[in-house]
Amino acid sequence: MQLQTPVTIQQAPFSISPMESMLFVGSCFADNIGRLFVEDKFCATVNPFGVMYNPASILHTVVRHLADHDAPRTAVFTLGTNHVYILNETGEIVDNCQKRPQCLFTERELTVDECASYLRRAVEALRAKRDDVRVIITVSPIRYAKYGFHGSQLSKATLLLAADKLMKEYASSDHSCKLAYFPAYEIVNDELRDYRFYREDMLHPSDQAVKYIHQRFADTFFSADTHAFLKKWQPIKAALNHRPFNPDSEDYKAFLAKAKEDERKLVEEYGFH
Repeated sequence: MQLQTPVTIQQAPFSISPMESMLFVGSCFADNIGRLFVEDKFCATVNPFGVMYNPASILHTVVRHLADHDAPRTAVFTLGTNHVYILNETGEIVDNCQKRPQCLFTERELTVDECASYLRRAVEALRAKRDDVRVIITVSPIRYAKYGFHGSQLSKATLLLAADKLMKEYASSDHSCKLAYFPAYEIVNDELRDYRFYREDMLHPSDQAVKYIHQRFADTFFSADTHAFLKKWQPIKAALNHRPFNPDSEDYKAFLAKAKEDERKLVEEYGFH
């Protein structure tokens, strides 16, 4: 008896190495996934200027981040919505309304072509600094009840079509940049089709769902070296995160010192300093 409809994920065109430099930009789902990468010692930057929900704001973050930093080896864009807010005074899309009165803004929906264009510009901004950068695009599974559930589905459909358009464009070109699509939206809606995988608001994926998606991501993108590194790192991480009854005891100080030394040796083993 089959009790699930597992999502089939195509073999990724590249793999992610241990402690790789990464940039996560997008919705709060990007925050949740990116945090797990930080905990596992990837050189990951996660939403450096706050959560960004739409493709235009993702572009703004990439451009702003690259002004002071090198391009990452791998970037992950998590698309939340095609809705944007335009400041009436300037006609520009803002990334955060900063709790200013709603009358100062006009809300509108980006088209498929507009979403694809903003994403393309973000990819090309990365390529301008690192021509072999890899980009992973995914659509956040978080639903937006404020649009109405039909409106939320239309928004996600626009993002899915834009991602598909961009993927096909780069697949048919001779760019050295590699793009991949990761089906986080599909995994939650087709494979984890049960409210036990949601938080109490019935909109956001639970911690269990996020960890499962992270595991599917790892199975798709992590190299053999990365899996080997993480197998060694997990017990060290657990030791470093251990909360003792008596943190001032000599036994715990020795335990912590050993965990830190194990961490140093592991980092050194994989050639990062």
